[in-house]
Amino acid sequence: MLFRMKPEQIGPCGMNCGICSSHLALTHDVKQKGIKMSYCAGCRIRNKKCAFLKKRCETLRNNTIQYCFECKGFPCKNLQGLDKRYRTLFRMSMIDNLETIKKEGMKNFLNQQKKQWACPKCGGTVSCHNGICFQCEVDKLAKKKQLYRWE
Repeated sequence: MLFRMKPEQIGPCGMNCGICSSHLALTHDVKQKGIKMSYCAGCRIRNKKCAFLKKRCETLRNNTIQYCFECKGFPCKNLQGLDKRYRTLFRMSMIDNLETIKKEGMKNFLNQQKKQWACPKCGGTVSCHNGICFQCEVDKLAKKKQLYRWE
């Protein structure tokens, strides 16, 4: 099953929920396969402002902006911290995502993401959190000790 990247899967902070382990776990119902992972449909889909930043950002809480790049203070200290963690642990950058959306538009960004995170074996989606395709590598996922880390 191939998944299309959708604009509503991109959080205000630049997180692509379509490549998130919790979203992929939900989409592929891994609990039914005996894998204990959290499920998440995504911030926008659940009508949340941003799982990572909303508590610390009045602009997001007040619906003043749709994406963090629209803010005068972009990138703020909180987003920079989150971005550093994601660059280090998960091989992606929310700031880079937001800059691409701003410069090239959502459609181009989603096409880039689809190419970048497509499984070379089956065409499914590889998770940014662990590098595993939840479509064809569920057995590999089930054997992992740290479900949210790359090997």
